[in-house]
Amino acid sequence: MILISILALACVVITIYSGLYLLKNNEDSSKEKIRKALKINLSTFIPIMVMILVLVLPNGVKAATAGSASETASGLKYIGAALSTGLATIGTGYAVGVVGSSALGAVSEDPSLLGKSLIYVGLAEGIAIYGLVISILILQQL
Repeated sequence: MILISILALACVVITIYSGLYLLKNNEDSSKEKIRKALKINLSTFIPIMVMILVLVLPNGVKAATAGSASETASGLKYIGAALSTGLATIGTGYAVGVVGSSALGAVSEDPSLLGKSLIYVGLAEGIAIYGLVISILILQQL
């Protein structure tokens, strides 16, 4: 297990070093060497991570079977609350990014559109509030 972890760490270090080296010393404007190096490093890093998961997962399953069903249900409620908040905020970030950039473009052309564009940005931010409300409702069930 330690050997595989060291291999994964070496792969990450080599990826970072080769990327920095190729960015500094690459005369090719198409960045084809960088893409090739990244493909090679990812093709070695991903199988190493899969091997780590395969070796660690059985130990985690043995530890999980020792608990009772109520502890598992409680843990799943926490996971559900975290997912509802997390995914809602990711969606909010994407929506505010898209709507905000469009709103800035519209306001730069016509300043009278500022109020309307702020309403749309506020609606996009409401998604996070909905996710937070759902997670509060899930946590109250505990």
